[in-house]
Amino acid sequence: MRLASPLLALRQGYSELAVGVLLSLYALTQVFLSLPAGRYADKHGLKRPFALSVVAAATGGLLAVAFPIFPVLCLAALLTGGATGTAVIALQRHVGRAAGGGMELKRAFSWLAIGPAFSNFLGPFVAGFVIDHAGFRTAFAVMGLLPLATWYFVRTARESPAPEARRNRTSGGAWDLWLDPMFRRLILVNWFLSSAWDVHTFVVPVLGNARGLSASVIGTILGLFAAAAAVVRVFLPLLAARFHEWVLIVAAMVATTLIYAVYPFMHVALTMGACSILLGAALGMVQPMVMSMLHHITPEHRHGEAVGMRMLVINASSVAMPLLFGTAGAAIGISGVFWTVSATVGAGVKVALGLRADKTS
Repeated sequence: MRLASPLLALRQGYSELAVGVLLSLYALTQVFLSLPAGRYADKHGLKRPFALSVVAAATGGLLAVAFPIFPVLCLAALLTGGATGTAVIALQRHVGRAAGGGMELKRAFSWLAIGPAFSNFLGPFVAGFVIDHAGFRTAFAVMGLLPLATWYFVRTARESPAPEARRNRTSGGAWDLWLDPMFRRLILVNWFLSSAWDVHTFVVPVLGNARGLSASVIGTILGLFAAAAAVVRVFLPLLAARFHEWVLIVAAMVATTLIYAVYPFMHVALTMGACSILLGAALGMVQPMVMSMLHHITPEHRHGEAVGMRMLVINASSVAMPLLFGTAGAAIGISGVFWTVSATVGAGVKVALGLRADKTS
């Protein structure tokens, strides 16, 4: 959806800023739903929030089939984005509770992260192919039907045991999680790298459209990014057995800084694809390591809230970043956007190095 919607908007004559607004809406609903969804998952487990997500996501895709106009694309973005966020929170909480500690937790989140990475390859690739051969409405129909298929895999899942009785909380509710300096630093690092992921999703369609690439080629470039993220996650349990989480996170930040610095100098699909692969491999390491650390530092009965808070922050960023960089792209050019991201992530390396002190304290 995040490939097909902006491409259709661009072809209908909408500006880069309008496309930035459209992409930001995929995260807007999640900003407001993340904490309630986390609490709802803590209370009801996996299946109930997942079922609601399936209905909302399918509705969003099929609305775009019936009315492929900009306002409806915006509504579809709100529905599908909110559904995705709610489902992810429920799944991550479920897997974190089902896994044991230590290596099993890192291994479980590494495997879980392969799913979204594979879907991020399948979605853009299929959408681009279908757009070129059957049009946008057919592509939206395919995307709208996919969520219905996911219920087949979840319907027989065993719910985790109910969490122990909740301890008394401070008046800050979920926000008192921020009192933990480890939590603050981990979420900030996650924000830096999730912003880099989101910006890549935004700039590649804009850059590819400006250079005359077809929807299939643009979808393939985004698909290569996701495929690389999936492949690195297959081998991540081996890396996690040899290195602490913070080492892999710092390595990802350094690599991301360098790749974004050279990306604007790539003028053909082949070299853009190579950068996309390297960036996907770097950023693909991050989420499983962050989730492993997050479950280590958060009380068990608040895992849903912690995951929801993380989703709130990164999705607030996903709302702001396309708007910010859409404006920046119009003002300073798309190359300037790449270099701004490079400088921002590079500045965050010092924060990531601070995870070492917390990890070893």
